Amino acid sequence: MKGCGLEREASRAKGEEFCRRAREAGAGLALFPEMWSVGQTFFDAKTAGARERWRAQAVGRDDAFVSHFRRLARELEMAIALTYLEKWTDRPRNSVSVIDRRGEIVLTYAKVHTCEFDVERELTPGDRFPVASLETESGDVKVGCMICYDREFPESARLLMLGGAEIILTPNACTLDAHRLGQFKARAFENMTAVAMTNYAAPQNNGHSVAFDPIAYEIEDGPARDTLVVEAGEDEGVFIAAFDMDAIRDYRRRETWGNSYRRPRLYVALASEEVEPPFVRKDATR
Repeated sequence: MKGCGLEREASRAKGEEFCRRAREAGAGLALFPEMWSVGQTFFDAKTAGARERWRAQAVGRDDAFVSHFRRLARELEMAIALTYLEKWTDRPRNSVSVIDRRGEIVLTYAKVHTCEFDVERELTPGDRFPVASLETESGDVKVGCMICYDREFPESARLLMLGGAEIILTPNACTLDAHRLGQFKARAFENMTAVAMTNYAAPQNNGHSVAFDPIAYEIEDGPARDTLVVEAGEDEGVFIAAFDMDAIRDYRRRETWGNSYRRPRLYVALASEEVEPPFVRKDATR
């Protein structure tokens, strides 16, 4: 979808329309692009009062905007991964709540890797990568989330895999080029998890919402297969990513990636707070 900016009612109405279309197409879960409640809109820091007006757009989990989609999920009997600027104690958060088909929030995730090199420094980063069991018409599935820049850090998907995630939902808001799509495909392969990403349509971003399954080889030592499930173009639309969870689970039981042969005792440096040149950035925090 293309965003509606700070027009919250327009975002609510358009989001509902697309959810209904997704359900009619057979979807069991609808995934929004990043920070849908404000259309991934920020503010002009040079304009007096702009920051305060933008912060006032943040909503809590009990706000009418979120409650509306909880009722919609219950009505449609479809899970909804809803994204919004979340009200927080200080700076707001960039969050996604996974609402189950009964209208209950089973997981809320706030973007951990906020882009501190730009206006996203105005956000409070999240501090964990939760995983939850989501009931669907086809049975329970373990889901986790990462948002946009999170997917460029292999640790994000790795932690979700270690937490038991079978599908990683990824709201997005940036240009998806061959490199970023390649990264995302790799996250599925190396963690043996399915991944699905929704991006804003052109001209806000460039679309190319995409999903990959992790099944690189259908049989042991067999030929490689294309793991692309679906890739959208640049225009608005509803696109269905169908995952065969039985096949994915069989693959996870027999193949060698994921957590099968890792050596965590050798990875101590991955948790180090030290940063050496050329990667020192004055605006970065840990």
